Amino acid sequence: MYLNCHSFHSLRYGTIPLNDLIGQAVTCGVKAMALTDINTVTGIYAFIKSCDAVGIKPLVGIEFHSENKMRYIGLAKDASGLAEMNRFLTAHNFSGEPLPKQAPEFVSVFIIYTIENAPLSLRENEYIGIRPEELPKLFAAELKSKIAKMVVLQPVTFRTKKEFNLHKILRAIDSNIILSKLTEADYCKTTEVLKPLEELLTHYTVYPEIIANTENVIEQCNFKFEFNTPRNKKYYTNNRQSDIELLTSLAHQGMLWRYGKKNTEAKARVAKELKVIDQLEFSGYFLITWDIIRYSNSRGFMHIGRGSGANSIIAYCLGITDICPLELDLYFERFLNENRKSPPDFDIDWSWKERDVILEYIFNRYGKENVAFCGTNVEFKYRSIFREVGKVFGLPKEELDMLAKNPMKLHDKNHIVKLVQEYGMLLEKYPNQRSMHSCGIIISEEPITNYTPLELPPKGFPIVLFDMHVAEDIGFEKFDILSQRGIGHIDDTVKLIEKNKGIRVNIRDTSISKNEALANNYLAQGKTIGCFYIESPAMRGLLRRLKCDNYKTLVAASSIIRPGVAKSGMMKEYIFRHNNPSKFEYFHEVFKQQLGETYGIMVYQEDVIKIALHYGGLPAADGDILRRAMSGKGRSLAALQKVKDNFFASCAQKGHPPNLSEEIYRQIESFAGYSFCKAHSASYAVESYQSLYLKVYYPVEFMVAVINNQGGFYRTEVYVHEARMAGATVHNPCVNKSTFETNLYGTDIYLGFMHVLSLDSKMALFIQSDREKNGNFISLEDFINRIPMGIESIKTLIFIGAFRFTNQTKNQLLVIASLLLNNLKPENKNLMLIQEPVKEFKLPNLERSLLEDAFDEIELLSFPVSCTVFELLQTKYRGDIMAKNLAIHHKKQVKMLAYLISRKQVPTIKGNMYFGTWIDYEGTYFDTVHFPDNLLQFPFQGGGCYLLLGIVEVDYHFPTVTISKMAKMPFVPDPRYMDAKDQYRTQQQIREDISGTDREPYPQAHEINLPRHRMNA
Repeated sequence: MYLNCHSFHSLRYGTIPLNDLIGQAVTCGVKAMALTDINTVTGIYAFIKSCDAVGIKPLVGIEFHSENKMRYIGLAKDASGLAEMNRFLTAHNFSGEPLPKQAPEFVSVFIIYTIENAPLSLRENEYIGIRPEELPKLFAAELKSKIAKMVVLQPVTFRTKKEFNLHKILRAIDSNIILSKLTEADYCKTTEVLKPLEELLTHYTVYPEIIANTENVIEQCNFKFEFNTPRNKKYYTNNRQSDIELLTSLAHQGMLWRYGKKNTEAKARVAKELKVIDQLEFSGYFLITWDIIRYSNSRGFMHIGRGSGANSIIAYCLGITDICPLELDLYFERFLNENRKSPPDFDIDWSWKERDVILEYIFNRYGKENVAFCGTNVEFKYRSIFREVGKVFGLPKEELDMLAKNPMKLHDKNHIVKLVQEYGMLLEKYPNQRSMHSCGIIISEEPITNYTPLELPPKGFPIVLFDMHVAEDIGFEKFDILSQRGIGHIDDTVKLIEKNKGIRVNIRDTSISKNEALANNYLAQGKTIGCFYIESPAMRGLLRRLKCDNYKTLVAASSIIRPGVAKSGMMKEYIFRHNNPSKFEYFHEVFKQQLGETYGIMVYQEDVIKIALHYGGLPAADGDILRRAMSGKGRSLAALQKVKDNFFASCAQKGHPPNLSEEIYRQIESFAGYSFCKAHSASYAVESYQSLYLKVYYPVEFMVAVINNQGGFYRTEVYVHEARMAGATVHNPCVNKSTFETNLYGTDIYLGFMHVLSLDSKMALFIQSDREKNGNFISLEDFINRIPMGIESIKTLIFIGAFRFTNQTKNQLLVIASLLLNNLKPENKNLMLIQEPVKEFKLPNLERSLLEDAFDEIELLSFPVSCTVFELLQTKYRGDIMAKNLAIHHKKQVKMLAYLISRKQVPTIKGNMYFGTWIDYEGTYFDTVHFPDNLLQFPFQGGGCYLLLGIVEVDYHFPTVTISKMAKMPFVPDPRYMDAKDQYRTQQQIREDISGTDREPYPQAHEINLPRHRMNA
């Protein structure tokens, strides 16, 4: 009898989580119910499963809304009915046109109107829904005549009075108004709750025809769905046989390319994988991925195949990945095996500049009706909750900022704030809006609108209305088409090298970069700024602690830096064992057999599974549950708890010491959601080597490419510094040399207009295009004549030194610009300047100091170019020692002067501490540690130079300075300002890179008490 139920997937409207809705229906004795969320089918597949589990007949439908008003409810008789509704809604989502007031002529859909919306004549499949409180209206002759076309309508939107208030808050959020501005038309009726079935039916006892009509609708709605049926495009060719034949042929060609003719191990592995791929009917997925890569290669694009797909030798032979699974002992079963309950997917990265071209190819090649992005549910999060709910209660922006930025214990205690907190906490984890998955694409055998309506976000690629988990549940294997700036760094560097030096570097040939001797030397010293994944302070510190000078150690380092390994204490233990291989014993013989390569430490997801299977004796199915939990895909806590129980029961049966089993499971649990599979780490390591090789041999080109791809971990200034240290001469933007991006001429770098903070990007591109068409600018007057730019933008270019080729000072140029533009009406500008010859002005000699230039640069670029920040300090002191000598001062106090590059906040049980990264006067990097108690007295005070006092601690070859005192050093007064209060203002624009983490503090070593010796029974 419930034909109109809303879950919280009716965004900013429904208040009931899906499982709670079904649980309440069971309590109320409901035998059949319809999920009709507003303009979506997001919840229907989970709804069907849950209803089947409790013996409720599920009906699926959509409540169609347009212009914030309900039009009608649609209920699918079967799968074709759902497809009809999906296509109808998709068409309107794409066109933006409002839905018609009367539904179209559906074939397999029942339509229910409200009394207010009902058309004069109803089709055979159309009904009027009448609420219990509306029944007295049936005494009117007009409505009484329509009883034969009426059904029970008891909408469900909320459960309690408090949830009704929450519903109103959601409606106010959706309308962007305060609560007091809501009208009755904006929110649901107070009766929209789920009542016991018997109670509901008592209202209609005098209208048995209405009950019969409702039962008839329920009886005819028989939507069935097979959840275990694959729904991806089945075949790349025409059938399964020709698919496996093509895949076999391509694999053998690739094997010849990768391994030559005589590698028997590779032949056996290829044959084994092909057999499994064919058995699981996965050939089409491999071939479609190969086809995408083939197109990418034909366009000259670079890609990186990573993730568990790199465990496959077939993927390696097809060129999807560049990781040899034989070299690293990667087992195929981690990617594809008969025990895997969920299909795998390939993760493939392209440059962020080229990804859209790949996407266009996929949509065009496989049909726009059959391809779409996965959706995501963007949930209400802490900050957004307090902003949204606080706004509804009329709080001003300042108070909203305070609520959003501070923990609840620091909030004001007034009545309104308490209401904001009370209702805000109810919204936590509720879906707020739908969005597009960052990379997951579905390629379907049938039109995707058979399963869901589509939405078209501003980016232009359609999205389904469910997330990747639902996609997987209903039989879709997604293709992950990703982008990253690291590939842009590599790709653009190769192009720059050819343009600047005439050298073609085949960086795709990983044999030239992987384990290259000089690159290994840089790696061990942590000289990796700008390099993919290995440039952060934490990673550079780890590389130095490990003296990482080879590929396999880098693969391990890429994984042990992950939070799961660090949290368990295994990162510290790995570093110890790597540096002291004779000073530990394996926990147990299984660890020596299975994890000998990593000193008995679980580093990768595979290691956890190995220990669970070989030490714990768990079956492969339990291993797959663990794998999903560790990759962040596991959603069943009950299933995970069962695995845990099985683990301890099996360990006890095997006679393992209970304390060892408990320690091992502690390590396993800490990995959940925060570790890499080995193939993924290996993929990252190969890309790290590619970027490092280019940094080592072509550092100037590499840094320009990093700058043009908008950097990585650090701000642009750091990469400019690296370029200068590599021998480049860095110049300010110039209207005759610069483009929108940064340009390179030999070793001369001209910063791009994109870095000038107040310059319009369209105007910057116009300068570039005009110069390409009409040649260099010969003077400021010539520039003003050709470029339609206002006086303020002209002044910006003058201050940054973009007209220095004229040999006129900035002050002289400012005078000329003012004389030409200040009194000029826009409509006469081109006429006057074209017709009148360039005037020669007699100008006084207006000098400007280097200091003034440096402060101009800070204002416009956020960092100086003409000099270093050290030259702007009032003090001439440069520190007692330089960073290069820190390692020989272990346990000694040092006094240093340094420029702050970045700092990272890390939680501890005593409060937040910081790790700082700095450069000294010579440009060398070093790191500091700032404990919570010290920060209270000597806090960071923004970007700039600091005087540091601290104790050097050398931890496995890596020196850090534990700070005891620090003070920010003042710049010289800014000579451009006469007023003393303005002379130190520019210094505040010097930036720093700040990062942090919201995680709980990691346990200390003594709290973990990690065993370093064999534990016997």
